[in-house]
Amino acid sequence: MRSTTYALDSTWRPLLKDMGLSIANILRRAGLPDDLLNRPAVRLHADDFHLFWKSIEEESNDPLLPLTLIRSIRSESFSPPLFAALCSPDLHIAAKRISRYKDLVAPIRLDVRETEHELMVEFAWPPSNTSAPASLVLTELLFIVTFARMGTREHIHPTYVTTDHLPSNNNAFADFLGVPVQRGNSHCVAFKKSDAHRPFLTANEGLWSAFEPELRLRLAQNEAAISVRQRVRMALLEALPGGGIKMGALAKRIGMSQRSLQRHLEIEGQNYKNLLQSIRLNLSQHYLQNTNLPTAEIAFLLGFEEPNSFFRAFRSWTGTTPEQFRQTSLLANFNMQP
Repeated sequence: MRSTTYALDSTWRPLLKDMGLSIANILRRAGLPDDLLNRPAVRLHADDFHLFWKSIEEESNDPLLPLTLIRSIRSESFSPPLFAALCSPDLHIAAKRISRYKDLVAPIRLDVRETEHELMVEFAWPPSNTSAPASLVLTELLFIVTFARMGTREHIHPTYVTTDHLPSNNNAFADFLGVPVQRGNSHCVAFKKSDAHRPFLTANEGLWSAFEPELRLRLAQNEAAISVRQRVRMALLEALPGGGIKMGALAKRIGMSQRSLQRHLEIEGQNYKNLLQSIRLNLSQHYLQNTNLPTAEIAFLLGFEEPNSFFRAFRSWTGTTPEQFRQTSLLANFNMQP
């Protein structure tokens, strides 16, 4: 079961300092505790981390934030999983190791594929109430290129970089990457096969052998620490569009009996029906406020068998219809514009 949280450790403090940003202002904007970055081990749920990231955007007021952040990264800013990956023989093996242990850092899935001529690293974020900010996505794409350059000490250029939201100043990113960022359906960086197998000058298999047992232990502890409520939530987010949301089906999906699932939820003070309703309500409001999807398609994405069932459920939750909610949200956003 994958994590849905981001690690927020002490490496953020020097990184934000090097960028000339006020940590106190960022945390205050995000509504997070002032001492958050002084705590030894912090993990933020996706929604809170996205708020944290957007607060960095607002505090920096920098349209090239991903580039600024990447250029500020130093070796001491690396978390242990990424530092250990630099010990790999080459980018291909490093990317696979990062993919395995990325959960220790963030809820981001890396799909690493190799063809006859290319290595492709594709990033995917799990469903959440708030989508990952475009600058966060772009930073991850830039980072894998920077990582390749750090390991090889060569100015490697990817063959292409795709994402669903192009940066406003693509020329600056093209200068850094060596290729322009292209619009695509996936967040992907591709490298020539020869570059993917170019030896890392930082390779140290002895050090990796020392790191890996600890990383495996941390990964197991991280997975074990996920509450049943979180596991149900993640499973529901994946299962909703297919309609497989009955409690028995969800229990099998997360490897539990229905009775055991019910008991664990009760221990955590939770109720399956209320969890399902909460997720459906939050997602429906997100789709209505932030997309142009028709209500029939939203109903499908929420696991309803027919649009009328969604219509009745939404009215019972909010006291209004989906279309009325959408129009009210659009009007509120319009009135907030300068």
